[in-house]
Amino acid sequence: MMKRLSRLVLAGSILAFAAVPLLAGDLHGKVECKGLSDSGSAVVYIATLPAKAFAAPKEHAKVDQANMKFVPHVLPVLIGTTVDFLNSDSVTHNVFTPDACAGKFNLGTWPKGQSKSYTFTKECFATLLCLVHPEMEGFVAVVPTPYFAVTAADGSYRIADVPDGSYTVKTWHPKLKATGRTVAVQGATAADFQLSK
Repeated sequence: MMKRLSRLVLAGSILAFAAVPLLAGDLHGKVECKGLSDSGSAVVYIATLPAKAFAAPKEHAKVDQANMKFVPHVLPVLIGTTVDFLNSDSVTHNVFTPDACAGKFNLGTWPKGQSKSYTFTKECFATLLCLVHPEMEGFVAVVPTPYFAVTAADGSYRIADVPDGSYTVKTWHPKLKATGRTVAVQGATAADFQLSK
C-alpha cells in the first residue's frame, strides 16, 4: 500500500512539474553612446518574432509637455499604441511630426490641462515638435514587439520576461546610427552595444 501511495505521489509531482511554464529570460546590458555626455535615451528592442503578432495595448501611453519639454524625452511603444499628449504648462502647446511613417500628423494647439491623442500604426521613429516653441523636441519609437527598454544615463537597460530564443536585437538613438545583432536569450542574458555617429 505504501509503495503504491509513493508511486501516486511521485506521479502527481511529475505531472505538476510538467505543467509549470518555463521562466522567461532577462535581457540586460549597457549601450555606450560614443561622443555624447551620457548614454541615456537609447531604445533597445527585439525585432519582429516570426509568426508572432502582438495586439496593441488597450491602455494609452502618455507624453507630457511640462517645463517646456516633452516628458519622457524618448517614449518606446508597440505598434498600434495610442499616445495621449498632455499640456501641463501654463502656455499653449502644439504637437506635430514631420515624419511620413507617423502620417506627418499635426494635432493643433491646446491649453494647460488638456490633451490630444494619436495612434501610431507603423514601425517608426517619430520626432515630436511644437510649432509654438521650436526649441522643444521629443521622440516616439514605435517598435514591432513589446520587448523594449530605454537606457538610463549610464547606458544600462533591462528587458524582462523575454522567452528563451534567438533574436535580432536592435538599438536606436535620436542622434546616433542605429545598430543591431543576433542575441541568444537563455535565462539571464547580457548583451552590450555601442552606438556612434
